[in-house]
Amino acid sequence: MTSAINYVLETEPPHYEASALMSPLIRRVLANNPSPFTYKGSGTYIIGNGCVAVIDPGPMLDTHVDAIMAATAGETISHIVITHTHNDHSPAAVPLQARCGAKIVGCAPIVMPDDGAPRSDAAFDLSYGPDHVMTDSELIAGPGWTLEAVSTPGHTSNHMCYALHEEKALFTGDHVMGWSTTVVAPPDGNMVDYIASLRKLLERDDVRYYPTHGKPVEKPKSFVRALIAHRKQRENQILRVLANGSATIAQLVEQMYASTPKVLHGAAGRSVMAHLIEMEGKGQVVADGNAYHLNS
Repeated sequence: MTSAINYVLETEPPHYEASALMSPLIRRVLANNPSPFTYKGSGTYIIGNGCVAVIDPGPMLDTHVDAIMAATAGETISHIVITHTHNDHSPAAVPLQARCGAKIVGCAPIVMPDDGAPRSDAAFDLSYGPDHVMTDSELIAGPGWTLEAVSTPGHTSNHMCYALHEEKALFTGDHVMGWSTTVVAPPDGNMVDYIASLRKLLERDDVRYYPTHGKPVEKPKSFVRALIAHRKQRENQILRVLANGSATIAQLVEQMYASTPKVLHGAAGRSVMAHLIEMEGKGQVVADGNAYHLNS
């Protein structure tokens, strides 16, 4: 059994490509790209009024870029802000910039190795080239709004959240999502970094999280604590399975995610791999070919 997480699920049908007011300073436009990994779709956030920032413009969908432009008609987009460069978050930055002239800022680009090795985290936007790479605690601002970069590696090595000072709100990208736990996929994803980034959020005073996928998280600290406990219990599950003998990642997933739809087992396997890498580093498990066993 894993820890209980009070997931925040959507019960109403999604309204794609329509601007929804979330707060006095926040609007959301939902891209029509639902999937088992994006939930109802990628939410693009518009921050401010008159002169605005756009967070995570989303996938390469002309209809979505059109919807962002329609939602900001008569306004100026000063910044296009990126949490990380998976293909459901950043590709629309380039066509949006071409139409509005805003600066693309935020996380650093991902640098892929040239060794030809297969990767399980290859769904990156390799065309991403920001005008400015933000650093931890760096600010950008417009009339009535201030965004602070909060470096949160783990889901990806370049992941960043953004804090809206005026509302104590945090835009969490894929680092914290209300509808699901986050996939941490090596080699770029790193479980040690991910847990450290979760603990970093516990030191902050944000009162609401806005993930790119799904509804806002209204009790963020208790939610983050549950996520940390869940990861610890996944680690304990691995130890219990390996106490009965060595096992491959696929065998671990079969036992640990027996109630999870098979379509998600590949993603679960990547997170199990991330746990195993962390546990191997701590001396708890040993790799033997494709299998793992306890370090006796």
